[in-house]
Amino acid sequence: MSEKVADLNEVIAELEKKCQEKPKSVMAHHHLGLVYRKAGRLDDAVRELEIALDLDPLSWESLVNLGGIYFEQGKVEAAKTANEKALAINPEAAQAHANLGLIHQQAGDGPAAEECYTKGTQYDPKLTTAWVNLASACVMNGHFDKALEAARTAVELEPDFGMAHNNLAVAYYFTNQHAKAKEHLGRAKQLGYAVDPRFEQALAQAMDGATS
Repeated sequence: MSEKVADLNEVIAELEKKCQEKPKSVMAHHHLGLVYRKAGRLDDAVRELEIALDLDPLSWESLVNLGGIYFEQGKVEAAKTANEKALAINPEAAQAHANLGLIHQQAGDGPAAEECYTKGTQYDPKLTTAWVNLASACVMNGHFDKALEAARTAVELEPDFGMAHNNLAVAYYFTNQHAKAKEHLGRAKQLGYAVDPRFEQALAQAMDGATS
């Protein structure tokens, strides 16, 4: 067992004890749900977040996290409902907007995804994943300059985020800045991001064509 897993198990044990001692503590059940999710125990996480919501139906944070888990489990409609309920309670819940963006993007609705991600970044300008996914949705919609701005912001927020560099490379590619695209694609690979070999080939061909 790795040290990280052991530490996580210790945290789980402590929170489980706290929930037993304070069974009506919304925060205790909410935190236990988050740690279960981090440990990959999604069913346990759902149970604890649902308990938190039974105790406090206005716990929009629990709804947002529950929606995220539902999405991971492939329960898209349940995920959508949970995030919409969260926004009904707190319209400025940035993560809920970002989660809905992901749902729309998966469904192929680029404009709706871009709108949701944009709202997410407006309500929380430091939500890196929203910027990263906004860049992807903007490329999907042909809004390449906006994609470039979003991806640059993501890299500024988290310089070691491989997906951010990958999406910045894509944005540079579509704005015909191939050298910069190659630089950031290389950085994405260094950070362990699994780049799309088709994109890597297309970029190489574009650079070859520019020099021939």
